[in-house]
This record gives sequence, C-alpha cells and structure tokens, in this order.
Amino acid sequence: MHPPDVPLWAAIPFAFLLLNIALLPLIAGHWWERNLHKAIVVFLIGLPTAGYLIWFGEDAQWALLHEMEDYGSFIVLLTALYVISGGIALRGDLPAYPITNVGFLGVGAVLANLIGTTGASMLLVRPLLRTNSERKRTRHIPIFFVFIVCNTGGLLTPLGDPPLFLGFLQGVEFTWTMRLLPHWMMVNALLLLIFLIWDSWAYNREQPSDIFFDRSRVVPLSMAGWKLNGVLLIGVIAAVIAQKYVPRPCGELAMVALLLLSLKFTATEVRTANRFTWGPILEVAILFLGIFATMVPALAYLKLHGQEFGITESWQYFWITGGLSSALDNAPTYLTLGTLASQGETVGWLSLYRPELLAAISCGAVFMGANTYIGNGPNFMVKAIADESGFPMPSFFGYMLYSGLILLPVFGIITLFFFR
Repeated sequence: MHPPDVPLWAAIPFAFLLLNIALLPLIAGHWWERNLHKAIVVFLIGLPTAGYLIWFGEDAQWALLHEMEDYGSFIVLLTALYVISGGIALRGDLPAYPITNVGFLGVGAVLANLIGTTGASMLLVRPLLRTNSERKRTRHIPIFFVFIVCNTGGLLTPLGDPPLFLGFLQGVEFTWTMRLLPHWMMVNALLLLIFLIWDSWAYNREQPSDIFFDRSRVVPLSMAGWKLNGVLLIGVIAAVIAQKYVPRPCGELAMVALLLLSLKFTATEVRTANRFTWGPILEVAILFLGIFATMVPALAYLKLHGQEFGITESWQYFWITGGLSSALDNAPTYLTLGTLASQGETVGWLSLYRPELLAAISCGAVFMGANTYIGNGPNFMVKAIADESGFPMPSFFGYMLYSGLILLPVFGIITLFFFR
C-alpha cells in the first residue's frame, strides 16, 4: 500500500500529545502520576486521530494497522525483556566510588548489544541506584544511565535497539552493524569520561558521614534467578532472530510464552528484591500506544514529501533522523529515513549500495533516542524506577536541558569525525 496523502495539519494531535507528555508533569504532577489519567489523555487525543485515518481511506487504514502491528511487536519485546530481566536480581551494595559507577555504565553499554537496551537497563538500574543510595549528590547518575545503557550502548547488533532489528528484518546482515564499532566507542567513551569527571566532583563534595555510611554497608554482589531467566533471555534473543524467518505472530507468541514461564517459576523473593512492579511497563505501553497512533500522519507526510527537503548528505541524515527520533519513536523514523535515502528501495538495499547513509541513519536513531524521555522505550521505564527508588528525575524539559548541554556537543564531534 502507498502512504496516505494526508494533510500536514493531521499531525497536530501528535504534537499535542507530545506537548501534554511534556507539560502535564509540570502543571498537574500529582494527577499525572496515575497511569489511568495517562490513559485518559491518550484516549482523548489518539481516538480522534484513529477515527480520522479510518475515515480517510484504505491507504490510511492500512498505515494505521501497520503501526499498530509494530506497536504490538514493540511492546511485547519490551515487556518480555522487562519481566525476564526483572527476575534476575543483582544483590549487594558496592562502595559508590565514581569508578564503580563507570563500571556499571560500561558493562551496561556492552550488555545492551546482547540483551537489548531494555534488558540491560532492567538488569542494572536497581543495583546501580542501590549502590548510590547512601550518597546525596546523585541526580546525574540515572540521567547518564539513560544516555548510555538505555540508548547509545545498543548500536552494535540488531538485538540492541528496535530500529536495528527492523533493519535486520528488511535485509540488513546481522553483522553489518559491527562496522559501527568506532562510532560506538567514541560516543560511549566521551560520555563515560564526562560522567567520571562529573561524578568525581560530586563524590568529593559528599558529607564525610555519608561516605562513611556508604563504606560501612558494603555487601558483595551476588546474582539470583539468573539460571532460569538467563536461559529465557537467550530464548527471547532466538525469538527475535527467528522473526525474520517465521510468520509475524509466532515470534511474539514465543516471547509471551517465555515471559509467562518467568512469572511462573521465578521465586517471589527475587522480584521482591528488585522491587518489581508493573507500573513502569504499563506507563510505557499507554504512552507509546498514543504515540504510535498519532504519529501515522507525521510519518506518512515524511514519506511522501521528504525528498522536497533536499536531504542528500550523511550529516543531514544523521541529524534529521536523530532529531525526529527524539520526538517520534526511533524505529519507524529509522525505516522512514531509510526509505527516503534508498529512494523507495529497502533498508537492506541501502546497506549494500549506500552504507554511509545507513550508518548515519542508524547512529542518529540509536544515539539521539537519548535526547528526550520519549525517544526510546527504556527511557521512561528507568525514569519511573528512579522516581520510585528515591532518585527523582528531572521534568521533561529539565531532562532535555541535560541532554542538550551534554549530548549535542558529543554528537557534533561524531559528525566531524564520521559524517562530514
């Protein structure tokens, strides 16, 4: 089917939803805390958009159906990784030295390529927060966790981030993303260096009593629930890879079966130790349902009119893909810009004949998902867990101030080295 030729004003509900996600926590924070109220907002904005697309015609109906299928695959994968990773408890409390925190973030950047940014985030965020619970100057720690573990770490395999998985399904070789290792190393090395400097400064300003308390509560790390759930995570990876070769519902059904096995056989005390709740994944499911539905007109307009913008260079694709991935979900943005770059061919074709453009699109989608809370699914999960754990995260715009001051200069350096 062809993209529906909807008018540009049809994207207004999408912009309005994003504005609500940004402003309601600031002006009605207590009301916005309940997932029921988020669902009301999503329903009131998303339903008219869905009704308009159904009325618009067959092409619009198919576009909406396709996005809902992508949403289903997206949320099933995130839920499976969330539930299964939540069944592995890293117990203990290490000294909250800056180098310890760098170790958590570096390990997370590597694990993100093996079990996805969601799996790595759910496995490591609570132990990192527990390790730093005795410190007071810790606001920056979950922010950098979102930067690195939830986003920039997941560049090297199709398992790392949903956009790369969609590229794999469209014919990109599984190992193709390994050519992005230099980009991955530079971005994550710069971010880890900035974090080390920042965290060292913050650590040196802690009260001596807090440092003494932290050092007196050291408990070596141990892992519970990893035998069962480690196998189940491997099963999720296999189901993801198999989606390229089996009918679409089979992979999702396999992931649902694996998460049910995790819920059935994981010891209750393991999830209790992780403070496992359904709140974070429900929040992601509700908000992204509205995002996927209302962004259909925006994506359709880009597909039909994107070439009018004169996008031809690698640096343009890097920044436009990244900018859109900051506001749209990065997976459909990746496909849309990939289609634009290949002039109607597939992303698989692009990997063979214009790999420099696909490299820019891949890096833009993965890296700049860190620019906002809605850029990538795990961002909201980590925010919710940090808030629940006594590490209050900044507001929507407050977070963007951090990402603008820290990430944009790093991405500027990447542009100079790789995308000029």
